[in-house]
Amino acid sequence: MAAAAGTARPRPFKQRKSFANRTHEVAVIRNKFPAKVPVILERYQREKFLPLLEKTKFLVPEELTMTQFVSVLRNRLCLSPRHAFYVLINNRGIASMSLTLAELYRDHRDEDGFLYMTYASQEAFGSSAPPT
Repeated sequence: MAAAAGTARPRPFKQRKSFANRTHEVAVIRNKFPAKVPVILERYQREKFLPLLEKTKFLVPEELTMTQFVSVLRNRLCLSPRHAFYVLINNRGIASMSLTLAELYRDHRDEDGFLYMTYASQEAFGSSAPPT
């Protein structure tokens, strides 16, 4: 049975592009925009409530803090302040919100040169429906 339109999950970025292509792309980006951090942001695979972003690749100013970055993402996703929203670094953990993207990039960038992040929500108070 085919998946309904809009519900198909795209393959992760690492599966769509080869390691050589990703490293070349980062080299070009970092050469052209040395004060920007190349970020790959994807929705958690089991996420049910948050929409997919139109793009997964972002160039983020190094001086931006995680608090500012999350605020930008919340606006792009049209989330209310009550909606629980998390950004995981390398699918492992949540970064301190006071860290800059430059600090995160220095400590957590992948061997291909991208900084990988995943966004997800969590059901609040046992609710199975997204907050309105």
